[in-house]
Amino acid sequence: MKKIIALLTIGLFFSCNSSAQKKETKSEKVFPVTKTETEWKNELTAEQYYVLREAGTERPFTSALNKEYREGTFHCAACNTPLFKSEHKFDSGTGWPSFDREIKGNVDFSTDYNLGYARTEEHCATCGGHLGHVFNDGPRQTTGKRHCINGVALKFVPEK
Repeated sequence: MKKIIALLTIGLFFSCNSSAQKKETKSEKVFPVTKTETEWKNELTAEQYYVLREAGTERPFTSALNKEYREGTFHCAACNTPLFKSEHKFDSGTGWPSFDREIKGNVDFSTDYNLGYARTEEHCATCGGHLGHVFNDGPRQTTGKRHCINGVALKFVPEK
């Protein structure tokens, strides 16, 4: 009888599924531009796919767009949606293109816990591509925000 109680106790212990142990999953949002993973892989470079579709991060100081200060607009590299204006770009010293604000309505936000703490993640509102993160350590004289964006996720379109 003691063996049965011990086995039941052990079984109960291992079968408990506390809600505190469950990871929160992102709700699957349907974006206006949707493609299969194969289509994305065929249209994007390997690095673009890694960043935009797998939420990767490019190495700092590797993007030519980090020092791009001509007048123009930074678009999503996957679907060409305008995301950031050059007038809102600043040198954050981090090695990634940084902006103090986005083009309203063209960037979506979610919460990312990948590093063990909450960060605000940015996505293209049209295709859902991962862009980077936004932090509260930007220029105080403007918005106080630093949109830290992977350059490979962007395409620069100069002013005409």
